[in-house]
Amino acid sequence: MAESKTGMRKPVFAKVDQLRPGTSGHTLTLKVVSSKMVLQKGRSDGPQMRQMRIAECLVGDETGMIVFTARNEQVDLLKPGATVILRNAKIDMFKGSMRLAVDKWGRVEVTEPADFTVKEDNNLSLVEYELVNVVEE
Repeated sequence: MAESKTGMRKPVFAKVDQLRPGTSGHTLTLKVVSSKMVLQKGRSDGPQMRQMRIAECLVGDETGMIVFTARNEQVDLLKPGATVILRNAKIDMFKGSMRLAVDKWGRVEVTEPADFTVKEDNNLSLVEYELVNVVEE
């Protein structure tokens, strides 16, 4: 039997300008530029008082910016000015534009402040994509 590696793979960090529609498994180090709560629903009648919170956070690195959809506990981590590492992030499409998201298979970690400045004139979430069906002959 071939010898298998037991060590974890070293993550390959991507840059914002490398993100494409429909891709996933990205690991990025990003700065939070702004955060805006878009949905806050709570049910206080249940035993565990379930709350659902969604915030749209503008995050970026030295190559560009993108909107990150933060859910529930992620909202608390993505405060403006914070530096975060997103592990196993994916691109969701919303009204023809890209959104970055981390679902239950990914992780959001707050890390020490990064030493780059966010390139604010390259917002990938402002680029509209059109759905094109490819027919194979």
